[in-house]
Amino acid sequence: MKLAASLLLAAGLLAGCGGKPPPPDWKLNAVGLIEDSQRRWLEGDSAGAERALALARSEIARTGRVDLLARAELAACAARVAGLDFEPCHGYRKLAADADAGDVVYARFIGGAWTGADAGALPAHYADLVRAGDDAAANRAARAIKEPLPRLIAIALLFQNTRAEPASLASALDTASERGWRRPLLAWLKVELARARAAGDEAAAGQLQRRIDLALEEPPKR
Repeated sequence: MKLAASLLLAAGLLAGCGGKPPPPDWKLNAVGLIEDSQRRWLEGDSAGAERALALARSEIARTGRVDLLARAELAACAARVAGLDFEPCHGYRKLAADADAGDVVYARFIGGAWTGADAGALPAHYADLVRAGDDAAANRAARAIKEPLPRLIAIALLFQNTRAEPASLASALDTASERGWRRPLLAWLKVELARARAAGDEAAAGQLQRRIDLALEEPPKR
């Protein structure tokens, strides 16, 4: 559950799992489906991602908990931020009036409004980023995040605010590549390609374009 847990989803849906009785099936199902939706989106399977998210919504709807549904929508939008998709989180906005206070802070965070945010209300891996006193410290904090998805999200937010250093861009590219996450990989490759062309580095641009072409190849039918 590393994808979902990194977004505080498990904390809200699976609270008390360590004790007895065991959590009801809907909780386990919802977390698994949301994580599956994130993974499919990152890998480039938009239709599969939406199917998994729709099933997760159905599981949560059984409880009547609008706040948990809002959290699920945030999880889906956060994965999109990792791929440099900064569109407003419409699914969450429809439910924002019932969102948990911590999720309100998180929604603003992934929406790019995180300067001065309450670090204590965010997942712990973002604390150093939010508290950073300058761009250099913020970039170091983002690159130091151990979990790959939150690391990509942090670097994407720095990029959105034109604060990302070349080392951070390289870290995002390496992270997406290592995980096999095609969608963010392509997004970050295109960022690096634009930088290489702007610098007149044709050799680097050619190599990056070949990587893009490879990542765009359709997988064989199974």
